[in-house]
Formats: sequence, structure tokens, C-alpha cells
Amino acid sequence: MIGVDTIFGSPWEFLAVCLVLAVAEAIYVLLGFGAGLVAVGTLALLLPDVRDGVVILLLVNLPAELYVVLSSWREVVWRGVAVLMIGIALGIPVGAWMLRWGNPSFLLVVLGGVLLAVGGVFLVLPADRTRRWPGWVVAPVGLTSGLLTGLFGTGGPPLVLYYQLAGMDKAAFRGNLMAVFLFMTLIRVPSYAGLGLITAERMWSSLAVLPAVLVGAWLGNSLHLRIEESTFRRLVAGALVALGVLLLAG
Repeated sequence: MIGVDTIFGSPWEFLAVCLVLAVAEAIYVLLGFGAGLVAVGTLALLLPDVRDGVVILLLVNLPAELYVVLSSWREVVWRGVAVLMIGIALGIPVGAWMLRWGNPSFLLVVLGGVLLAVGGVFLVLPADRTRRWPGWVVAPVGLTSGLLTGLFGTGGPPLVLYYQLAGMDKAAFRGNLMAVFLFMTLIRVPSYAGLGLITAERMWSSLAVLPAVLVGAWLGNSLHLRIEESTFRRLVAGALVALGVLLLAG
């Protein structure tokens, strides 16, 4: 499938993209987040057009999101997901406006500092330390996520922080995050299609790398089922620290 119908310039480029996406998908299915963190920057180094990586990642994430949501259906708090999505929908245009008219880079520094601090605290505290959020917190979390999505295309950190502090077990944590991301994907796919971003070459390329992605998803799911709750919480805390460092470094 490597040729004029795909974006790959050589077999080696194709294999490198498969490896990156397999690792990204394994982390995504294991934790419920992190695919973009792993894949987008790396794919930008491998592919001539950054939009190629963004669109392919969007398309290949959809099967994993559907699988996790369906398998965790009873764990998902659908009312909370709906409120989050309302906040996200309201926040995205505000973030886009700030991106157009302002200089919002300071928000990334603040977010990076918060994630680094909270992730570090979770690495030190007992793994079962949690808190019960009041109901009014859900909408601001969604609004903040939407704001960051509109600004930088990355609305995951507030959601990860919210569910991590809520103390959900690993299945509920992953299922609720994936439910939100699935709704985001279902909104983005027709939006990208309408803007002409989902081309025939990118669709064929997504199908070409799909076997590697499915292997990564299988590996991530196998690890998710086997690791203990405390280990899972430590992994999430470590990922928060890593994300905070990357945001501060950027």
C-alpha cells in the first residue's frame, strides 16, 4: 500500500510511522490518554506535513476509543461526560478567539507548572489519596479543557487531572476519559472532512498503519488488565509530571 495512494515516501518511513503509532496507541489504551503527547511531535519529524500526522492519528484512534467506551460502558458517568462536553463546546471558540487575538503562551506555562506540581505530589502521596468533587466543578473543567483545545489543540490535561483526583478505579478512569475523547473525535472527523483535511491519501495511509495500531492497542489493553490499581495511579502521576515538563520546556 506504499506508493502514490499514501503519504509515505519510502518503506522505512512507513515502518517508522507504524512503530510510533503502535507505541502511542499502547500508551493511549493503557492509560486512557497520551497518544497525542507521544505521536504528534514525533510524526512531525518523520512526515513532511504536520497535518498528515494529526489526521492519521485522529482516524486510527477511533477504533480504540470505540472499543474502550463499549467495554467500559457501565463505568462511564454519562451525565458528567455530557456536562464536560457542554463546557468543552463553549470553551473551544473562546480559546480560538484568544489564539487569534492574544498571546496565550503564559497559559501553557501555568498549566505545565500545575501538572508538574500535582503529578509530583501524587507520586509522593499514598496511591489511594482521592477527593470527592462538588458537582459544580464539572462544567469549569470542561470549559478549561475546551479553552485549551481551542488554543493549543490539547484539552486532555484538565480532564486527566479531574479524573485522577476523583479517585476512580482504572477501568472507570480510562472509560470516562475515552468517552470524552470519543465525542471530540466524532466532532473533529466531519469538521476535518468539511475542511478538506481528510484526503484519500491520508485515509489509505491510516488503513496501511492500522495493523500496527491494533497491535499497540492490544498490548496496551493487556497491560491495563494486568497492572494493579496502585501501579496504574503511579503511571498516571508520572505521565502528568512528564506532560508538565514538556509544556514548560516548550
